[in-house]
Amino acid sequence: MKQWKVYMILTGVMIVWGFNLATVKYMVEFVGPVTLTAFRILLAGVSVFVILAYFRMLRWPSRIDWKYILLGALLNVVSHHYFLSNALTLTTGTNAGLILGTGPMLTAVLVSLIMRNYPSRLQWLGVVIGLAGVIITVRVGSGPTSGMNIGDLFVFISILTQVLSYIVIANAAKNLDPRLMTGYMFITGSVVLFLISLVQEPGGMAAFAEVPPIFWLAFIFSAVLGTSVGHMLYNYSIGQAGPTKAAIFMNLNTLFSLVAAAIILNETILPGHLGGFVLIVIGVLFGSGAAEDLLNKRRKRFG
Repeated sequence: MKQWKVYMILTGVMIVWGFNLATVKYMVEFVGPVTLTAFRILLAGVSVFVILAYFRMLRWPSRIDWKYILLGALLNVVSHHYFLSNALTLTTGTNAGLILGTGPMLTAVLVSLIMRNYPSRLQWLGVVIGLAGVIITVRVGSGPTSGMNIGDLFVFISILTQVLSYIVIANAAKNLDPRLMTGYMFITGSVVLFLISLVQEPGGMAAFAEVPPIFWLAFIFSAVLGTSVGHMLYNYSIGQAGPTKAAIFMNLNTLFSLVAAAIILNETILPGHLGGFVLIVIGVLFGSGAAEDLLNKRRKRFG
């Protein structure tokens, strides 16, 4: 039952992240991507500490914990968000979605190579099926993708650094609560991103004075729910289910991003997306190990 609770948490996070992506796309029309990301993550970090203080979960990390926090902040916050935020201005949504969909595959491969935690055959099958669903979903109605450009490379770097951070978080979870680690990573990473924004986007903060009122609702949703709560729950799930199983659920992010794009950005969902949806769900069930859990329970019950 505990595993199923983790699966439900991961599905909920993917729904929030899907809407968060469309929300961020809306906000970067008003504020520079790095400046926006720095302040969004800073608010997310503050929110994490407020939540953890309420539950009396705050503590000062040990020297070893800080090594994981700094490495995680560099990979999961600074590198991932820097390259992704800039990539959204340099490549198409189709290419970005397709490359982000390789996350579960990269996670499975890197975990196998680095942690020697080899996925089962059914999990590998789920990774492949889920990736196929992502490809179909992002390509329907979009035509062939264009050739690889610098924006596509930035997206790939962003997902690669995020996947590497999952391995760091999984190792840190042995001694440090991933939710607490999330807060320290956010605060540390936001400071670095702010320093980068001063160089890359001088005067970027002035743009906040000219945004419409609805922008602030989007900003609070993205920072508090999408980034703070979303990453706390996701990083917690990595500690519970492992990086490979947790990453499989990232395939659902593509589906919910399309739904959010239709609602927030008035984009069209075509009938062909249903085929991708079916493959994504199958991929999640097999790749996460949920299908194996069901089979094992069935064998115990009738065996």
